[in-house]
Amino acid sequence: MDIKKVKFLLYACLLLSASVHAQLLTTAKVAAFNSTFDEQNPVLSADGNYLFVTRSNHPQNIGGLKDPGDIWIAHFNGAEWSAPVHAGSELNDKGYNTVLGTSPDLAELYIGNHFTNTGEAATTQGIAIAKFENGKWIKPKNISIPYFHSKSKNIQGQLSYDAQYFVYAAETYGTYGVEDIYVVSKTLNGWSEPKNLGKVINTSFQELSPSLNRSNDTLYFSSNGRKGKGSFDVYASARLDDTWQNWSEPVNIKAINTDGRDLFYKNIGRGNALYTSTFDSDGYGDVRFYDAGVPIIVDTISQVATPTVLTKSDETIVSGAITNAKTGQNINASLSFVSNANTAKTEASLSGYQLPLANNSTYRIIVEAKGYISYFQNVVLNEDQPELELDFALQPIEVGTTVNLKGVLFKQSSTDLLPESKDELNVVASFMNANPKVKIELSGHTDNRGVQKDNEKLSQARVQKVKEYLVANGVSAKRISGKGYGGAKPIAANDTEESRKLNRRVEFTIIKN
Repeated sequence: MDIKKVKFLLYACLLLSASVHAQLLTTAKVAAFNSTFDEQNPVLSADGNYLFVTRSNHPQNIGGLKDPGDIWIAHFNGAEWSAPVHAGSELNDKGYNTVLGTSPDLAELYIGNHFTNTGEAATTQGIAIAKFENGKWIKPKNISIPYFHSKSKNIQGQLSYDAQYFVYAAETYGTYGVEDIYVVSKTLNGWSEPKNLGKVINTSFQELSPSLNRSNDTLYFSSNGRKGKGSFDVYASARLDDTWQNWSEPVNIKAINTDGRDLFYKNIGRGNALYTSTFDSDGYGDVRFYDAGVPIIVDTISQVATPTVLTKSDETIVSGAITNAKTGQNINASLSFVSNANTAKTEASLSGYQLPLANNSTYRIIVEAKGYISYFQNVVLNEDQPELELDFALQPIEVGTTVNLKGVLFKQSSTDLLPESKDELNVVASFMNANPKVKIELSGHTDNRGVQKDNEKLSQARVQKVKEYLVANGVSAKRISGKGYGGAKPIAANDTEESRKLNRRVEFTIIKN
């Protein structure tokens, strides 16, 4: 890669600086990249001639002001960079679109999204590949990854420079916290199943925007689950073997981290990197270029500052958005945060929600909206966590929709519910009582160990136990059917204990509304 093309950005900034002596403190605007909108995930093409960035809620996006993110492209002509332009409907739809990487010849573009023929947001998730032919991009082709799933519609990750690995952040079955980092690798027949990178990397909080260096032996990621400088800091960790499970203790990259949210770090070689930061940016992401330890702002915004909520050290500001899980569109909803000490309630508008909560506590979160299936989750707030972003995607009440009751747990080889299971079952009962026309089928599942007939019998008995609990809490027995499937319907492989845990589950499916 010709690093001179990238360093043009640095030189442009220096020309606007008051003095070279002040360069460490200078944050100079560069008109080519300046925007009043949120820029995310800067990706430099393999040849260094193109910069891809995701821009949120821009009126030119396919979905307009409500569009969560479209791909924009800037071009280096040998002397200067163009302003980013919208990549068009070939690479964008009404969902969240972001570039994960390019092939060395730029003939293929890897996009973190699935596409439909209608231009509407897809209901499936994964990677899509767009080919550049005859001077234009061809509509992306969806790629399936086994068991790929995330509650968030916004995929954050990176395709390795050799296109053999894909690291990404997801909240899914079996995560240690909210979002965890996973890896999939290319195989002869497609892609492997996702593999969680383990507890050295993942905390009980959020790990976001992972990327790899060119040799695939160093991982970069952002986290709010460690003692960092800002709400999200960038960390680096060395991969110690080929299992992707053994890592060095993550190190805070102090040279670039600020009091804001530092995300989407990309090592582009020779000590240079691209990343985004909200520091001194009124809460919006700015694309920054990092050169040999000196961070220089490449793209900043001119925006009226929004009100800042001042917090005490014993409070955490929790914020986020509630979306329709099928369309990705923001919706109105009610949220309850329940701890042993108190209950806090708030309303989410189309622009989201925000509230301060006492930390050092475990909260049961209940999200409810008319026409949607209620959602339940536990979260721990830490005193070292000034901010936490929690987005929730609610499933519309539609026949065929299935919900995994992750909080419903049983004693081993028993039908006895663990005490904490009642929290989520109470939410299900409340949902059923508020929607008296809804009928559901409960399904019980086990892993594949043991005798299948015994597994079916145990899963059927557990389904009956859940039904009895719901009936005892006011739901008519006529509205609940159920079946135990044993290990016949896995959602993950059964070759590790981690994946077997995912298969031991209770679900309900709406069969009438």
